[in-house]
Amino acid sequence: MLTEARKVGALEITLPSPTEIRFVRAFKAPAKLVFDAYTIPALVKRWLLGPDGWSMPVCEIDLKPGGHFRYVWRHAERGMEMGMGGTYVEIDAPRLITHTERFDEDWTGGETH
Repeated sequence: MLTEARKVGALEITLPSPTEIRFVRAFKAPAKLVFDAYTIPALVKRWLLGPDGWSMPVCEIDLKPGGHFRYVWRHAERGMEMGMGGTYVEIDAPRLITHTERFDEDWTGGETH
């Protein structure tokens, strides 16, 4: 739900616990369209790319609590790949998606499992 304190387009970041980061952004678009952009592989592959030259040859989404997602980005010219994935914890379509997230290679210096 959009509140007056949250402006459209503004990114709100909070740290609910030492192991959680919460990102909230309001969009001036129907909730169903925003939800689809995050949950339909063909749409995710259109916007979640980054700088020019990157593609997303792997975009797997099993959208259910306990289901997994997997993304792999590739830069063919540089011969580089970067992958990440996670597990869906809670889904309340089209309002909420809660998931874990982990990159294949830890470039953060944080804990690995």
